[in-house]
Amino acid sequence: MPKKTNASNPITGVVIGFDFGLRRIGVAIGQTITQTASPETIVKSKDGKPDWAHITQLFEAWKPSAIVVGLPMRLDGSEQALTQPARKFGQRLSGRYHCPIFYMEEQLSSIEAERRGLKQQHIDDHAAQIILENWLEANTRSQL
Repeated sequence: MPKKTNASNPITGVVIGFDFGLRRIGVAIGQTITQTASPETIVKSKDGKPDWAHITQLFEAWKPSAIVVGLPMRLDGSEQALTQPARKFGQRLSGRYHCPIFYMEEQLSSIEAERRGLKQQHIDDHAAQIILENWLEANTRSQL
C-alpha cells in the first residue's frame, strides 16, 4: 500500500512511476487530478545501473511532485530478489530529485501488461502505468 499523505497537504499534479528491472525500467506519467497514467518510456539499465542521464531528462521535462516505484513482491506478500534493489532505486530517485517517494506493492504487473496484448518491447512502460494507476486509485481512497 502507498504511504498515506497528510490530508492537509495531499500529493497533487504530475506523478512519475517506475517498474524497476535490472536491464529495463518502465516509466509512466500520471496526473492526480484526472487519476490517469500513461506509459512514457523504457530506461535502459546496465549491470543494474540505470541510465541516470535519461531519468534526469524525464524529471526535467515533467517536474513531478512525487515518485512511485513498484515494489515487487511474491504472491504471498513476501519479499523477492528484486524487492530490495527496487527499494534502493526508489531511495536514490528521491535523494537525487528531491521528491517524496511512495512504494506500491506489485505482483504480476508485467504479466497484466502482456495480457493486454502488448509486444515484449512495450511491457515495462505499461507495467509502470499499471503500478501508477493502482497507486493513484489507492492514494485517492486514502484521502477520502
